[in-house]
Amino acid sequence: MSTEKDKSKVHKLSLKGSGKLVAEFFEFSINSILFQRGVYPAEDFTAVKKYGLNMLVTSDDQVKAYIKKIMSQLNKWMVGGKISKLVVVITSKETGEHVERWQFDIQILGKSSQSKYVHKSTDKENASVGDANIDASQEKTEKEIQDEIQAIFRQITASVTFLPVLDGDCTFNVLVYADADSEVPVEWGDSDAKEIKNGEKVQLRSFSTNNHRVETLVSYRLAD
Repeated sequence: MSTEKDKSKVHKLSLKGSGKLVAEFFEFSINSILFQRGVYPAEDFTAVKKYGLNMLVTSDDQVKAYIKKIMSQLNKWMVGGKISKLVVVITSKETGEHVERWQFDIQILGKSSQSKYVHKSTDKENASVGDANIDASQEKTEKEIQDEIQAIFRQITASVTFLPVLDGDCTFNVLVYADADSEVPVEWGDSDAKEIKNGEKVQLRSFSTNNHRVETLVSYRLAD
C-alpha cells in the first residue's frame, strides 16, 4: 500500500477533522466553565471520560438543549472555517452586568477575514478580525494535542483560586465571531462584544492541531 496515498488521505481529512475537534473542545469548555464557576448547581452535572480526564457535563434538559442548538450551528461554521472567536459570557441576573468573559481565539492557517460576532440578541454591531497565521510545518500527534487540551481544562478547574466568587444568580450567553459572509440562522442576532468594564485579564494556555490554534483568555470584574 502506498504511503504517499495514505498521507494524501490524512491531509484531505485533517482540516475538517481539526474543525470538529475544536468545536468539541468548545462544547466541553462551556460545560466546564458552567460547573467550575457555579452558574448551575453541582448536582446538575454528570461525569464523563474525555481527553483522559473526568469531565463534567450538564444533565439539565433545558441547558443541554440550549448547548446542543449552539453546537449544531457551531459545527457547521467550524467545519466551513467561518469562525475566529468563541466567547462565553457570564452575566448577573440581578444587575445585568457582565461579570466574566471566557474568550477562545481560533487561528486558521493562511486565513484572513472580516468577521462579525453573533448570538441570540437584537443588539447591532460588527467587528473585524485581522490576519491569522500559524506554522503548520510540524505534524502533531493526537497525544500531543490531548496533552495541551488537558492543560487548558486543568487551568479552567484551577481558575477558582484566582477568580472572584460570583455573587447571586448568574446566566450565560455564547458569542460566535463568524465571517461577515456567513449564513446566520434567523434566531441568531448581531451582538456587541459584551466586554467586562474595567476588568482584569488572564491569558491561559493554548492548544494547536496541524490546522488550528486556540488561545484562551478569561476576563473578570474585580470584586467590589
